[in-house]
This record gives sequence, C-alpha cells and structure tokens, in this order.
Amino acid sequence: MTEHPTALQVVEGIDLSGRVCVITGASSGLGRESARALAAASAHVILAARDLDALSQTARWIAAEVPGALTSTVTLDLTSLAGVRAAAETIRSLAPAVHVLMNNAGVMFTPFGRTSDGFELQIGTNHFGHFELTRLLIGQLQAAGGARVVNLSSAGHRLGDVDFDDPNWERREYDKFAAYGASKTANILHAVEADRRLRGSGIRAYAVHPGTVATALARYMSRADFSRLREVVAARTGSQLDLAAPENGAATQVWAATSPELDGTGALYLEDCRISEAAPYAHDERRAAQLWELSEKLCTTS
Repeated sequence: MTEHPTALQVVEGIDLSGRVCVITGASSGLGRESARALAAASAHVILAARDLDALSQTARWIAAEVPGALTSTVTLDLTSLAGVRAAAETIRSLAPAVHVLMNNAGVMFTPFGRTSDGFELQIGTNHFGHFELTRLLIGQLQAAGGARVVNLSSAGHRLGDVDFDDPNWERREYDKFAAYGASKTANILHAVEADRRLRGSGIRAYAVHPGTVATALARYMSRADFSRLREVVAARTGSQLDLAAPENGAATQVWAATSPELDGTGALYLEDCRISEAAPYAHDERRAAQLWELSEKLCTTS
C-alpha cells in the first residue's frame, strides 16, 4: 500500500460480498468516498444522511462509478433522537445483520445551538445521535457474527475534554473549539466502552482521525477561525494543518472497517492507516464507562 492511499486502494483484494455497511453522513465528503470504496468491494452499503436529495445523488454517483453497486438510502437526522430511532427502524427492516457501522457524520465549530432534544449541537450531533444509533443497532451488529463500529473522531479531540457536569454547555460560556474537541473526545470514549461491552458478542469498535480534510465540514469557519485553529493545533499537538483530499482522508476509516490486520483488536485510535495514540483523557476506561452511563441516561430521558 502507498504511504497515503486512497479509500479505493485500501479495499483492493478485499471481498465484502454479502456484508452490509451502514454509513452516516454518506451524502458528501468522507462518507461518500467511504461508500464508494465499500461498494467497490461488493458490500451492500446503506447510505444514511439528513438530505434525501443529496443521498439520491450519491447513490447515482456510486452506481456510475461502481457498476452493479448495491446501495440503499435512509434519511437520518442526528439532531433528533426521534429521527435517529426512525432511521434505526428503517435500517433494521433493510438488513437483519449489519457488519460495519461507520459513524461518520458530524458538524464542526458551529455557532452555539441545541438539538431538538436540548443537547449542545456539536456533542448532540457528533456523539449523542451516534450513541443512540449504535445502541439501537446492537442486535443487528451481533447478528453479523463479527462486526465493526467505526467512530469518526479527530486530532481535534485535543482541543477539549468532556465536562461530565455540564456536557451541554448550560452553565459555561460557549467555546465552539472546546465544544468540538469535547464531541470528538466523546467519539473516542464511546468506541472504548462499546468495545469493552460488546466484544463478547463479536463487535469491535475503533475511533479514527481522518486527517484534516477539505470538505464542507468547515463551512462554519471564517478566516479568523482557521488562523486560530492553526495556532491552537500547533500549541496543543505540535503539528501543522495539512489538508488532504477526501479520497485519501477516507482511507483510514475504510481500513478500520475492513482490514484483516485489525482482526482480534478493538478500542483503538487510528490514523494514517495505522494504530496511533489519543490523549490520555480520551482513552481512559473509567471515563469511557462514565460517558456511556451518562449518554444512556440522557438519551433515554429525552
């Protein structure tokens, strides 16, 4: 494999015939590229996103790129737990077994807002929505007899930790960078605890940093935001922002979903198609269990 492979190169020689892969945020960017790659490996790819027209366009694009591709589309609104539950019901009707759940969708550096259930918008979309979707599909993941959950995180998790006393920014002045970091930390903690709880059922979970990718995810960012982000990332990580194309950015999450190199492993943080290291607070097993319990409580009561 080349040093910076594309998602399509990652699946070369891999046959996913008879397997079902669910991808959230599949209508654009990394989700779309991941969907094309998994379809090229002969998986049945269930495309889930909020915009049904954009999903239909993606399905047509994949059909043109991958003759004979098998895809389905499901409307998924991660800012509404009712919407998540409706999408999960549709997915269950389409697929008795799910072999890959790629929790790819997300928002970044949004102005302050709340989901319909009162969650702060970034952690609500990036974590709580995906937590509930994953929880509702556990039966289908178990039925696969060997499944993987892939959570899209980011090196941006180093920008902020989850505040368990105020996860939804009800008592603090809002900081969109710290809020994004908290949501991405939550994605890693979710993968850690999901793997611990579910590995006995053949389900393994991973968190992925795709790199800094040129997608619509940055639509809320101003030039000043980019400048501040570069400064913060350099100060907290010692690295610079290098933009990657979506087809390269999607490689690690597709590798996480399909690579035989990861058989028998889980609760890992991955980047550049290899095992990497997250910040210690993002990989703490005690805090991962605490976040799961908090998420279960908040999603159940909302």
